[in-house]
Amino acid sequence: MGLSWQQGPLSSSRIGRFLTPDPLPERLLFAEPLRRRMRVLFNGEWIADSEDVVLLHEPGRYPVAYFPRGDCQPDALTASDRITSHKELGDTAWYAVRAGDRTAERAAWELTGPPEYAGELKGRIAFAWRAMDAFYEEDDRILGHAADAYHRIDIRGTSRTLEVRSEGSVVARSEHPMVLYESGFAPRWYVPRSDIDESLLRPVEGQTFCPYKGVCDYYDIDGAHRAAWTYHNAYAEVGRVNDMVSFEPDSVEVLLDGKRLELEPGQQVIPHGVDRDLDTTEAGTH
Repeated sequence: MGLSWQQGPLSSSRIGRFLTPDPLPERLLFAEPLRRRMRVLFNGEWIADSEDVVLLHEPGRYPVAYFPRGDCQPDALTASDRITSHKELGDTAWYAVRAGDRTAERAAWELTGPPEYAGELKGRIAFAWRAMDAFYEEDDRILGHAADAYHRIDIRGTSRTLEVRSEGSVVARSEHPMVLYESGFAPRWYVPRSDIDESLLRPVEGQTFCPYKGVCDYYDIDGAHRAAWTYHNAYAEVGRVNDMVSFEPDSVEVLLDGKRLELEPGQQVIPHGVDRDLDTTEAGTH
């Protein structure tokens, strides 16, 4: 499951608890080797390529990949005069990233003096996700943010009845929806298009990314913005919900066997970045 975000065990909004006699620290950070080859593409050049990436899990944030400096192109990084401070990990130095005729300011950072207990992060560089063109694991592009190795998705078929209503209209009614269980999220119910009145769905501009499911498209329903979503080309691992539609229970009425569903708390994610103004990764929360 996801360690540090949504309702994972290291998140401040976790739904479980550690069975210890003494309270844990308010914030727990976790770092571990990724054990996968990861590459960073910028302006047509591979500016980082490593099999020795360390992932940092920080409460309420997506995982961040840290590359050994020796696995980054040295002429791609130009130091800036910007220094910030991380609550637990100390001073952070910022870099512009350059390749060819293109430059991204404040697009990478390095923890310049991490405490001894965080020594595995010393001498490593992290890149702002949206400032780069793409991140890859081997030859497959990773969307949204670094994938969490503990994240899990299970999809189950059911014969329960799911009904969706909006302003007195029945938007969808299905006796064979799919339920998607994803680490840190409330269950999400997906409906086949044959069970939906698609005349009530209005496609809207803007997409989000999910490293585990793919690119997400949205619909408005009546006055409710982004009240439904779909993965038109879902990854093979979640192919059972490909092109099906799910509905936001905070925006429209979603009833399961006659009982109205309510979105569970703790569903918001703050994109990970040492500087919140910089790394505003768009990642799907559905």
